[in-house]
Amino acid sequence: MKFPTDLSSLTSALEENIDLSDLGITKHFNPGDTIVTEDAPVRSIPIVISGSVKVMQSDDTYKEMVLYYLRPGETCIMSFLAGLYHDTSKVKAVAEEESEVLFIPIDKVHGLIREHPEWLNYILQIYHKRFEDLLDVVDAVAFKRMDERLLQFLEKRSEVMETDTLTMTHDQLAQELGTAREVISRLLKKMESEGLVKLGRNKITLM
Repeated sequence: MKFPTDLSSLTSALEENIDLSDLGITKHFNPGDTIVTEDAPVRSIPIVISGSVKVMQSDDTYKEMVLYYLRPGETCIMSFLAGLYHDTSKVKAVAEEESEVLFIPIDKVHGLIREHPEWLNYILQIYHKRFEDLLDVVDAVAFKRMDERLLQFLEKRSEVMETDTLTMTHDQLAQELGTAREVISRLLKKMESEGLVKLGRNKITLM
């Protein structure tokens, strides 16, 4: 199985030496479908084949925040570590658009690590990328105003979806940024007046 080389973090050696499709099963998900559930045992490692997936975490009041996005060729490193150490998932993964995900059983992952050093290189690349993503989230929450966080979030989502026009409600934005709908609506109107975005019915276009 080949992943798109422009978005994939897989090394060429990994692609040439391992046919990952023989090791697991591929499932199709529609937008909004849950792929990985919080607090559930992790028995297989998900690798995105097509589409995009957002990884989120919630608190005790069920407020959620997006931690990072997965693109084709990428896996959720937190799910990988939870599976490797027989732990439960600390995050939820949701399909952002129509997506195909390959699930590789944990026992076969152990064999990949032993037999293919390039697989470990792939995991380390993903770990590095996700660590940077999480640092960005910490920086945004700790040091940036909500308007800056909102614009950064929209730009990141636009990059992942490869479009300047995003289809989502103010409620969705508020949930994913951990704030109130009224705050998002006020900031979006301000951003529109500044020429940063154009608002439509459940649509936001970055200018």
